Amino acid sequence: MASSALVQRIVFEIKQKIQVAELKAGAHLSAQKVADSFHVSRSPAREALQELAEGGYLEQVPNRGFFVRESSKTSVGHIDEVTSLEEPPEYYRLSEDWLNDAIPADVTEKFLRDRYGLTKFQVVDILNRAAKVGWAEPKPGYGWRLLAVAKTPETLEQIYNVRALIEPAALLEASYQYDLGVLRRLKAEQRELLDGGIDTLPADFLLRSGIRFHEELIKLSGNPLYHMILVQMNNMRRLLEYRSMIDRKRLYKQCSEHLQMVELVEQGKNLEAAHLMKQHLTGSFARKSPILELRTKGSKSSD
Repeated sequence: MASSALVQRIVFEIKQKIQVAELKAGAHLSAQKVADSFHVSRSPAREALQELAEGGYLEQVPNRGFFVRESSKTSVGHIDEVTSLEEPPEYYRLSEDWLNDAIPADVTEKFLRDRYGLTKFQVVDILNRAAKVGWAEPKPGYGWRLLAVAKTPETLEQIYNVRALIEPAALLEASYQYDLGVLRRLKAEQRELLDGGIDTLPADFLLRSGIRFHEELIKLSGNPLYHMILVQMNNMRRLLEYRSMIDRKRLYKQCSEHLQMVELVEQGKNLEAAHLMKQHLTGSFARKSPILELRTKGSKSSD
């Protein structure tokens, strides 16, 4: 059921935050807070919290809400057990068909219901998800149009070109906030990946880890527009990268560069960090582009 999938996605997200210590032991979670965070109603938020409590991740205190349990924190190396439910399966089927030109650009909800055997609610849900990240839009009056955003290596390169402009610039903002707690957490995550996580963690977690690193680092610029643009571009490029298998060997270089960037920022050497960031993004796409040309055997980067 769609509601069950929604609950499971909330459960998955909160589990990950607990496992990487973004939510620490004793942190308070209420149904309203979770509902606001995930832009859902209180009902699925409450159901997700109760499931997490039953699983030992949270403790429910009468009249006070839910709290992260001390024993629930798992080392990053054991997150293999978490199954990714970031999007419902029908979303991936639609994106795969669109990437393979198996469906037309102009579609109707009935066409998608018949093709995938879905309910009207499910079709509206996946179309709204696609619209939210920029590769679908409702047509005036009736039907939907699927957009060729980050559908080819060429459009993905355009995204990387923009990132190579804004991410180094964010590091040089006069309003940059040297939040040592955030920097140390990012550094610890990269070290754990280099110490074995790259070889053992699920591909989806590695993808999300790389995205989270860049979004957290750019958020420290003090200029919310940088973060807003990067989040949108990360959502857009996932369309092409959903289909891929991860190249773990490349991640050692990427994580090493992540670690070096954080250490430079900690030392107040943001200009050097900005130069490294530009090289990092340019090199990441250069290493990826030959493989992405093979439309059916692309390599998913976590960066």
